[in-house]
Amino acid sequence: MEEPIKKVYRSRDNRMIAGVCGGLAKHLGIDPLLVRIFFVLLIFANGIGIILYLVLLILIPLESK
Repeated sequence: MEEPIKKVYRSRDNRMIAGVCGGLAKHLGIDPLLVRIFFVLLIFANGIGIILYLVLLILIPLESK
């Protein structure tokens, strides 16, 4: 039997700006610092990190209480 698909949510607890990196890290099972560093590095790639972060901010729902 197939496992249900895990949904991604923006983190309420592990957030610096909007919880996108914390939520992605929780979903992937990695340290949130690694995700944050990844987005910072993408900022230097023609600003794609900012655009990607904003898109994910809009698309990923906030974790329920």
